Amino acid sequence: MLPSLLLYNLLLPLALLAMLPGALRKMRRRGGSWRDALESLGRWTPQRREELAALGRGPVWIHAVSVGEVGIATKLIALWLRQHPQQGFALSVTTPTGQALAREFAQSRQGRVVVLRAPLDLPGVATGFIRRLRPALLVLVEAELWPNWMMAAHAASLPVALVNARLSARSEKRLGWLRRWVAPWYGLLDVVQVQEAADAARLQGLGVRPEALQHCGSIKFDPQGAQADAGQVQALRGVMQQAGMDARHPRVLLASTHPGEEALLLQSLFQLRAAHPGLVLMVVPRHVERAAELAAELQALGCRVKRRSQLAEAAAEGEEHGLPVLLIDSTGELRAWQCLADVVIVGKSFLGRGGQNPVEAVLAGKPVLVGPHMENFEAVMALLGQSGAALALRDAGELVAAIEPLLRDAARAAAMAEAGRQALQAHEGATQRSLDGLVSLVQRSTCREGSTT
Repeated sequence: MLPSLLLYNLLLPLALLAMLPGALRKMRRRGGSWRDALESLGRWTPQRREELAALGRGPVWIHAVSVGEVGIATKLIALWLRQHPQQGFALSVTTPTGQALAREFAQSRQGRVVVLRAPLDLPGVATGFIRRLRPALLVLVEAELWPNWMMAAHAASLPVALVNARLSARSEKRLGWLRRWVAPWYGLLDVVQVQEAADAARLQGLGVRPEALQHCGSIKFDPQGAQADAGQVQALRGVMQQAGMDARHPRVLLASTHPGEEALLLQSLFQLRAAHPGLVLMVVPRHVERAAELAAELQALGCRVKRRSQLAEAAAEGEEHGLPVLLIDSTGELRAWQCLADVVIVGKSFLGRGGQNPVEAVLAGKPVLVGPHMENFEAVMALLGQSGAALALRDAGELVAAIEPLLRDAARAAAMAEAGRQALQAHEGATQRSLDGLVSLVQRSTCREGSTT
């Protein structure tokens, strides 16, 4: 056993035990059951076993951690099924919000996609999961490497691909001193599909074999298939009308905000009401479980808050004063909500570290503003910043001066949005390029399996 794997397997059970009380509380709060915990150990119900058996021989196992990764996985799967409708997929997801989004997607795929709770990365669990599922390929999304999964895959001659891979300079620096420990895992990857050339160089420095690297571009940034669902956008227009907000009101969207950011940004946004008295604010917190706490916080700051899930009750209150805020306490709708905004402010970029992805807002045709902390998206911010498609602010105090001209001058906002569309054309076709590489890997895997039976 590799020294790094031995150390990992000694420390992981202790970490899991430490996290167990919190995980149990979260499971009860979200209506989970012991059946969910058993699925995390690779123990499936009879119904789940039937669903997996119906996928047929050699399903593709794709793992996505949370909502962002699920969006990439489902975009890839949708294209894959259009071109290869008989292929089956086991989509494992870690977070409850990600699972909800994945299950909604799977419902419309005629049984070709089965959503599973991600198995724990323990030696026996990983080996048993692969033995029972017998996938043709394991696909990891963006940055997730799980040592026991990868060792079990290697032992089973199961190829492993990392798609939409990225590694920021900050992450490279953080992982640099661990290179001798992580290099064996990166070296096990059969295919690594990177977003940018800089990602390829950094990942090779961590142990990825040069022949495994494929420069495909970003699936998330690929304009093809990235547009919001027109039906969903229309439905949300109705939600806004129910909330008393329509196209006459200038609308600012705070996307994927983290604790403390909403209050910080509001201090500046209140000033905009002098020039734009009809201004309304839409807030999409990164973690929907914060909704009740956040609603109380916003009300205390002088906002007139209506929650997406409680519009009937809010309308009955008849409140007149305060900045109107629509608090979006739902999942899987951010892309569509961005289509209904006039300006989008990206969260985790003012108080958090690393930022959130600005690309969906750009693809929605909206001017985008970010704070000073976008370390996890340096490459795309360089691209968007050079073209004038996104404004990077030094702090929240610059918001008013940045937003006011965009709300006042529609032509200026449209020009900024068009610059973003053109900047992202470099990633057009990334989903197809990624798919081509994965299909080729599946075919080679199937041929190898057939030659040994």
